[in-house]
Amino acid sequence: MIRIKKAGRVTAAVLAAGAVTALAGAPAQAATTSGTGWQEQLSTVDYDDVNVTGAGGTLTLADAAWHRTAQVFAGSEGSFVTAEHTLGAPANRVSAQLSADTPKGTTVDVDVRGRTGVDAWTEWTPAGTAFKTAVSVVQARISLRSDTDGVRPAVKGLGLSADSVPQVNALAATAALTYKVYGTREGLVGGTTANGHKIVSHDHFVSFPSGKSVSPKGTGNYTAKVCRTDGSKCEYAPVWEIGPWNERDDYWNPASVRSEFKDLPQGTPEAQAAYLQGYNGKKDDSGRTVQNPAGIDLADGVFWDGLGMSDNGYVNVTYLWTGTGPTGTVKTAGDPMNVRAGASTSAAVKGLAANYARVNIECYVLGDSVTGTFGTSTIWDRIGPNNYVSDTYLQTGSDEPVAPLC
Repeated sequence: MIRIKKAGRVTAAVLAAGAVTALAGAPAQAATTSGTGWQEQLSTVDYDDVNVTGAGGTLTLADAAWHRTAQVFAGSEGSFVTAEHTLGAPANRVSAQLSADTPKGTTVDVDVRGRTGVDAWTEWTPAGTAFKTAVSVVQARISLRSDTDGVRPAVKGLGLSADSVPQVNALAATAALTYKVYGTREGLVGGTTANGHKIVSHDHFVSFPSGKSVSPKGTGNYTAKVCRTDGSKCEYAPVWEIGPWNERDDYWNPASVRSEFKDLPQGTPEAQAAYLQGYNGKKDDSGRTVQNPAGIDLADGVFWDGLGMSDNGYVNVTYLWTGTGPTGTVKTAGDPMNVRAGASTSAAVKGLAANYARVNIECYVLGDSVTGTFGTSTIWDRIGPNNYVSDTYLQTGSDEPVAPLC
């Protein structure tokens, strides 16, 4: 089901487009179509936008001295996610024409993504860069940053246009990627994640050092499967935060699309190379000396409850959005659900699947009857080796199985 998040969702023609361009002073408009694209409506700020205000049709930082993490000592940051926008025909590139005032020390970036299935999207991609597949529904994210308290950038208008280009560096459709990386406990209870979620005790989300995989608030479009290296416990948790260390290190991607550190092997976090091999002078992308090789941060609930970890250490991480095939989104009353070794409520608990997590469904079996969020059923879905959950807690778009029988 496609959820319309903001007013002004319209249909646009597929048009030629260029890279992000800063223009002078054009006023913001409601979302409309024209011969050259469409204008996004920037005044409606809602639940999935972080520290921004759209008063008067100009988008800027609401608090010019708000710092999301303790690692930032000056300036501010915020983000705005536009409405989903349906194209007139499939396209594989969305470009942006940005009207913005950016005083010294401030920046405005525009990333875009395309819907590839039920609750499934491409990664957030810099505007003007081709997606790996053609899409018909798109969305944009505006990121505003300042390095000085009290100084704000201001976005007066955002025009978007869509077209199709040859996909020289397109990623082939494969099984989801898995890498062994060092995991650290997030902590920071009471703080705010990159998507605006307020961190609570025993929370269930994960963090990667790139904004490409951040799920909008209240979603799990990008979800990771994190397992102990012996496979004894796993948790499926949404990506809601950016870090550890870097902010543009999508290390799971090949060099052709990796944002930074393209000379490192695919699957090697920059922090790992810096800490263990002295890469980049042992510094991260902001010049800090790297103190551990972390490639993932784990919220307390994932660390303690899902995986039963007592100290930082290596984990096997599957970046579920990089795979293809049937999926379902976990919908509970709030708490994570048990992942079991078989299709029975008495089978051994193998870990947890957090609320909002989007999981890949390998196949299904019939087992114990369960009453859950979506009614009563004997269908159980296998979401990983020896990992089963009741279909009644997965939003799949169908009351029938969406994967073959195991």
